[in-house]
Amino acid sequence: MNLKLKSTTALGMALAIVASPVFAGMDEAKAFLDSEIGDLSSLSRADQEAEMQWFVDAAQPFAGMEIKVVSETITTHEYEAKVLAPAFTAITGIKITHDLIGEGDVVEKLQTQMQSGENIYDGYINDSDLIGTHWRYQQARNLTDWMAGEGADVTNPGLDVADFIGTEFTTGPDGKLYQLPDQQFANLYWFRYDWFTDPAFKAEFKEKYGYDLGVPVNWSAYEDIAEFFTGKEIDGQTVYGNMDYGKKDPSLGWRFTDAWMSMAGMGDVGEPNGLPVDEWGIRVNENSQPVGSCVTRGGATNSPAAVYAIEKYTKWLNEYSPPSAPGMVFGEAGPVPAQGAIAQQMFWYTAFTADMVKEGLPVMNEDGTPKWRMAPSPHGAYWEEGMKVGYQDAGSWTLMKSTPVDNAKAAWLYAQFVTSKTVDVKKAHVGLTFIRESTVNHESFSERAPKLGGLVEFYRSPARVQWSPTGTNVPDYPKLAQLWWQNIGDASSGAKTAQEALDSLCAQQERVLERLERAGVQGDLGPKMNEEVSAEEWLSKPGAPKAKLDNEDPAPVTVDYDELIASWN
Repeated sequence: MNLKLKSTTALGMALAIVASPVFAGMDEAKAFLDSEIGDLSSLSRADQEAEMQWFVDAAQPFAGMEIKVVSETITTHEYEAKVLAPAFTAITGIKITHDLIGEGDVVEKLQTQMQSGENIYDGYINDSDLIGTHWRYQQARNLTDWMAGEGADVTNPGLDVADFIGTEFTTGPDGKLYQLPDQQFANLYWFRYDWFTDPAFKAEFKEKYGYDLGVPVNWSAYEDIAEFFTGKEIDGQTVYGNMDYGKKDPSLGWRFTDAWMSMAGMGDVGEPNGLPVDEWGIRVNENSQPVGSCVTRGGATNSPAAVYAIEKYTKWLNEYSPPSAPGMVFGEAGPVPAQGAIAQQMFWYTAFTADMVKEGLPVMNEDGTPKWRMAPSPHGAYWEEGMKVGYQDAGSWTLMKSTPVDNAKAAWLYAQFVTSKTVDVKKAHVGLTFIRESTVNHESFSERAPKLGGLVEFYRSPARVQWSPTGTNVPDYPKLAQLWWQNIGDASSGAKTAQEALDSLCAQQERVLERLERAGVQGDLGPKMNEEVSAEEWLSKPGAPKAKLDNEDPAPVTVDYDELIASWN
């Protein structure tokens, strides 16, 4: 098959102007293009070579340097560390050590570098969830100024920032770009398409519930479907209608800060995040300063909608999930749907796609197509049109100001190499984490789409904008994120009620905000706490925090999956 797109001649001409005609690194570059890239690029071969020539030339002053970068361990970053880093070293002479560690460890290393000023890593791929932290502390180089100033000589003229689909997540309220997306994956709804379209199951469901079995639009329908499938014997095993995890572990915090509350409808309308109240329940004023987390200060972390969100989670975890699920962490729960006994999962990351389409799995057909599909997440009773409805992880390159300038320049060259148009289509085929519009729309993904369960259709759809990472309301992600798993763990274990756990969480968040306000470390961008008033005063006002609904289980709604996909096209 011919996967070449039309040659981007303008890019080739622009790069050729700055490219010297001959350099030894081009031999390695051509070998890399032959063996690894081929037609899996949004650039023609001529433009690939022009882009590689630019890297060869721009890297000459840094040849021989040893650079250390770090990321969490996912398939995309494993490909970068094992394939792209050695290729970059061979092409440029810059020696790259790309460490792969846990997500929590990445945040810890970054936090240590911020606090100590010691240059631990020359480049970080850390989640854009830290955008509020980077913007307020001003310890990360803002890339807008970097590319125009100090880093101009090492900024690829073919980088094409406008082609990245996630830069709104990595841009501060000041309009500056603080991070460059390297990989993205969404938190979507996952279900067994073969079971949902089975005529016997459809008839049985319709008779029992009075409406059609399909993709749930709201949580009421999700709960009915979970009940319907739980306990059935299918293909020789007991099936469950939900999959989740509940062990008191840092990953339990991500489970909720990764937009579970926005799916329930806790926050305000707004894209990419609710304003003035976001999915963490933190309210900001007109100057983007955090003013509270508890309802008594206008926050929503312990509001009726938040309590509803936690109560639904614990009910589904305990009643419709495998008995082992409450004792699992994120990494243990992730592979379970691929084992063939899960009917649906509300909270499923598209990063699992690569491992869910492997030949021989119980969830795969013999022709290589999946028995499952992914679809938009259903929303809770408090959700309103115009709100985000899910989370999108955007692991993004970040250069700290504490990194010496030459190290930062060399790391920036590597960051641009692994996100370049030359390599991005191939990288996306390996890890299935899209960052570029040109990659999403590449014809090779049109051909592969039927085997990816709706991933390509989702990223090409208008619905994509309703999924976003943590936004700028969160002023110190490392300090605040650690509070979530400890408190939510109390609710998931039954040690506390949902209300008790959330009251504790919002109080602890406010203590952090108050400390930041007193310390003044974030200047005019830091918290400026509201005075406390009665909860009723805030709950009676429009928007979040929202008063308790009389009916938290509205009429269930489903939609036919194939009609949904057709509407996107």
